Parts: sequence; C-alpha cells; structure tokens
Amino acid sequence: MKRLVYTSFFLLSITLRAEIVKILITKTEPYENGRLFGTIGSYEKVYGQIVGEVDPKHTLNRIIQDIDLAPKNAREKVEYISEFILLRPKDNNRNNGILFLSLPNRGNVFPPDTTLLKRGYVYLWCAWQGDVLAGNNRLTMKVPVATENGKEITGMLRTEYQVLEPTQTLNLSSGAFSGNTHHSYETISLDNRGLVLTKRIHEADTRVSIPNTEWAFSDCSVVPFPGTPSTTQISLKEKFDPNYIYELIYIAKNPLIMGLGFAAIRDIVSFLRYQTQDQSGNSNPLITGTSIPIRATILQGVSQCSNFARTFLHLGFNQDENLKQVFDGVNAHIAPRRISLNVRFGRPGGGGLQHEDHLFPSNEPPFTWDVHYDPVSGITSGILEKCIQTGTCPKVIQTLSSSEYWQLRASLPTTDSYGKKDLVLPPNVRIYHFAGTQHTPYGITDKSSGFMTNPNSYIPYLRAILISLEEWIVTGKTPPESVYSTIAKGTLVSPDQKSTGWPKIPKVPYSGLVNKIPLLDFGPGFTTKYTTGILREPPKIIPGKNYTVLVPKVDPDGNELDGIRNITIRVPLGTYTGWSIRQKGFGEGDLASLSGMFIPFAKTKQERITSGDPRLSLEERYGSHEGYVSAVRKAAEELVKAGFLLPEDAQNEITKAEQSDTLNSR
Repeated sequence: MKRLVYTSFFLLSITLRAEIVKILITKTEPYENGRLFGTIGSYEKVYGQIVGEVDPKHTLNRIIQDIDLAPKNAREKVEYISEFILLRPKDNNRNNGILFLSLPNRGNVFPPDTTLLKRGYVYLWCAWQGDVLAGNNRLTMKVPVATENGKEITGMLRTEYQVLEPTQTLNLSSGAFSGNTHHSYETISLDNRGLVLTKRIHEADTRVSIPNTEWAFSDCSVVPFPGTPSTTQISLKEKFDPNYIYELIYIAKNPLIMGLGFAAIRDIVSFLRYQTQDQSGNSNPLITGTSIPIRATILQGVSQCSNFARTFLHLGFNQDENLKQVFDGVNAHIAPRRISLNVRFGRPGGGGLQHEDHLFPSNEPPFTWDVHYDPVSGITSGILEKCIQTGTCPKVIQTLSSSEYWQLRASLPTTDSYGKKDLVLPPNVRIYHFAGTQHTPYGITDKSSGFMTNPNSYIPYLRAILISLEEWIVTGKTPPESVYSTIAKGTLVSPDQKSTGWPKIPKVPYSGLVNKIPLLDFGPGFTTKYTTGILREPPKIIPGKNYTVLVPKVDPDGNELDGIRNITIRVPLGTYTGWSIRQKGFGEGDLASLSGMFIPFAKTKQERITSGDPRLSLEERYGSHEGYVSAVRKAAEELVKAGFLLPEDAQNEITKAEQSDTLNSR
C-alpha cells in the first residue's frame, strides 16, 4: 500500500512538471528610471529567455503542423527558445494579481498603459513568431526546422510584393506588412527558369508575366543587376513599381515549425501562473515567498496578434498540458480573422486585404465566436468551440475599428454568412466597435491615397474597456452591453452609396468597394476549419461560394451612426472614415491598405457653400469656441456615465478642447 501511494505521488509530480525547461533572466533594470506609478511605486523591467519543450504525442500538441517531423531531445520532446520581457512592481507584494500578456506584433513590443500600471498590473511580452528576425529590439523565437527522415522538406510557396516607392531588391518574404524583418524561406535553386514572376495593377486583373531575364534571385544593393546571387532575395531589373502587385511561386525548403508559437504562449503563462520553479530549479520570477500572486490572466492581441489570439482559442491552446485554463480574459483588438501560423511554410504576416495578400490563408470560416453552421463552406464551428468542450473559455472582449469592416469582413462574426440576420453573441463575449476610427489612429498624408489619414483615437476608450474586462474577471461585474452596427437596427448595410448614406463630398471618391474574399480551396492537405496543414498554391476560387460583407451606415456628415461614438464623432471637426481609395500610380481605385481619411469641415457657412460641401460648417455647428468646448464637455460626461471613458481621460479631452484652435479667435 505504501508503495502504491509513493508511486502515485511520483507519477503526479511528473504530470505537474512545468514544460518550461529553463527560464533565463539576462537583465533586470529600473523601468523609466524608477518612475513612480501611484501607490504601486516603481517597476522593474526583466529581460530573459524561455527554453521550452513540447511533448509531440500529447493530445493538445498534435494539432501543431509538422510537430511529428521536428527534431527531438533526449526526452523525446521538441524544444524552442522564446525571448520575453516582464514588467513587475519592484515591491511585488503591491501587484494586483493581474498578469497581462501583450503579444508582440511582428516582434515589436507595444508600450504598457500607464493607467494599468497604476493599478498594479504585471505586464508580459513574449515572442511567438518564429520567422521574426533579430534587430531593433524585436523579440524573437527560435523554432526547429521540419525534416523528413533527415532530408530537407521542399514545397511550393507563393509570395506577393507591393511597394510604396520603386525598389530593386526585396527579401523573398517581403510582403506588404512583413518587409525585410522576417525570415525568408530559401529557394532550392538560383536558376529561375521554369518559374514565373507576374505583375498586375488590381487583384482581379490578368497576371502579366515578366521575362526571366528581367528578374533574378539576387541582391542588387551593391552590385548592379543581375547582382549578387542570393537564395533569400529577389531583384527586378526595372525595379518594383508601386502601381503593381507582383506574384512569384517558387520551390522553397526547410519549413519552420511555426505553430510552436501557440504552445510557447500557453506554457509561459501557465508556468508563471501555476508553477514555482522550472525544470532546472529556477524560481518563477513572480513568486513572493512561497506563493504565486497571480490570480487572473489576460491576453491582449492587437492587429495580427488579435488573429493569433482567436486562433489560439480555436485550436484549444487555452488549456495547458495539465488541463488547466490559461487565460481568464482575452481582448482581441482590431482584427477579426485567424492567422496562418500553423501551416507548412507558415507566414503569419500576410494581410489578407482587398489589394494586399488577397488570396492568402487565414480568411477562412469559422468567423463567429459561438458555434454556428456556415452554409457557404459547410463547416460547423466557432472560435470558442474547443474551450466550450473543455470548460476553459475566457471572458472575451473584441474591439474593432471601422477599417476592419471594410478590409477584414468584421460583419461576419455577428451575422449569418449571407448578411440576412444578426447572430446572438455568447454571454462571455462583448464586441465594441469604435465608430469612425481607422486600424491605427494617426494623421499623415497617405502616399497611396493622397488623403489625410484618420487621427481619431480609440485609445482612451480601449483603456476603459480593459478595466471593465478586469472587473468582469475579478469581481464578476458585467461590462456594458456590446455596441456595434446591426441589421436589426438598420445600421449594418450593403456598402453601396445609397445604402450607407454616404454624402457627396467634393473631390472625395466613393465606390462602395469592400474586401470580398470568396471561399478558397488550398488543396487536400489543408484543413480550412483549423487553418492548418499544407497549402496548394495558388488556391482555387470555389465558384458561387461567396460571403456577404456589410458595413456601418453613416449620418449626413459621413460619420458612422452606431458603435461607441466617442467625443470626436459626437462633436466632429470633419468626417472620419475607416477606408480610403488608392490614387493613380498606386493601384488606382483599390482600397488603400488599412488607412482611413479625415476630411475636415469648412470653418464658415460661406466657405462650404463656395466649395459645394453639403456638410455643415464648424461655425454653423458650434457657433463659437465656447460652444464647441461645451459640446465636448457634454459628450465626455455621457461617455463616462456609459462606462466607456474614465473620468481622468474625460478631463483630458475637455482640456484639449479648451486649448484647441477650433473657432478660437485669439
């Protein structure tokens, strides 16, 4: 009997061993020179590496593409190394028990929110993308290469290139969003005979072949064309032109096992939350005395990292190898797709937009959070399907800008496939649309469209929503009801001008173009439901299998009627869009990436009448500077009451209005 008890205890201890082999701290320094954050005090910034290992035979890991073709260590495990940064209160007893993982975007770290630091959050950034190259403080992850019986694996790989200025040499991985900061899969041969490089102005245009003598696998940065031979670069004699989409299909070799990124995020958070030490005996860097102070965990993914977060949940990675829940809350911000991380020759940086990377994977169903039947694909699933089955679903808040409706089919998570009816969200999900915003708010002249981009910021409102997510998890206080455009309210409509109500603003083109991606067939080796497998390139468009994409309706100013209408939209200085149109020389007529527009109102009635602008002038709207400030104050108070703006942020917005030049005669 004693032997039985001892054996059971031994087996239990093995089962509960962390999958983090070693956590290596490389540097610790005061954050912002010891700056104090309210009652929490100062923070420490900890840099390090995680040496992890994954059991390829474990049920939860078998979904990782090519995991069975990875090299194994002596314990028959697959290893990876991931860089991380940890931001913790210097007095760890003062943290509020919330571990907040901010996913690095293409290796780049988003700065922490000061308000959350004042609340005692522990911030974590951890690399998950195995194709990010080192440099410029990017966090990188080292993953193994898949081989078959010790031999190199090769396969067809399709790449697309778009540039904003004439460029002669690009990395083979140089997509519209990955640039020169991502690993390029090598070509198996420098001989380009038998390969075809094409160009076209618009996505649907006929592809025009470029003679093989006019391009090469080479680097022309020093030596003139044809340049120095290179297995990871491509050069064009006449330079890549901003007016064209270029496409190349070539034979690549040595696929990285990119899906390990899901396991890395799962295992580091599980370790920090549940384990006191790693397999090498190193202590959890958050441990205080003998206890781990973490009581809740939140994952935030922004842009492509939101796609990662949705795929992470859909593939079942919110349950660790000990069957425990990893994240209690998820904020999926400004991206409603999934990510092509878990495919052979995975390249998660693809945009999947109307002009850029249009037919890349990760735009497949399911789109919805809850489990639904999709009649277009015949798939029954939902992002939360697996966590529903295992009881490990987090509280989810999805936040959207207007760009996602036009470029990333943001209507499909809340409607049926044909855009006929709204769907009911599961009780653990909220969706908030920041009306009149673009993917990333900033104000510059967009080279591809010629218009000023949209500076309308959602940041203060996102901050309030993140705190409501914290309270939902920790205290059970429910956040405000979801706010987004719907079919039932008549605020989610077809994109044509009559349906949207778009005003005829002088010199502003409107075509009603949205990113309509049909159902694609990537071949028998690819599983559409899980965005997993081996791609056949190029994909085949399945005839008659199309989704209906809807967009938010606008008011007479061109500003969206529904969603969280922030101060900028309630008290506008112009029209704020999530879309813009490319100008001549840049694929004229296509959507301009993820940029929106800011189209200012005329200052006076006479100015707008002279220009033919149907939108009321600032003078007609507010009368005076004081009238404008009064309107801002009223809007701020309403948003605080609704739970979408913190009082301190409301005061900041009022102060900015007071100090602005709007109708100010001084």
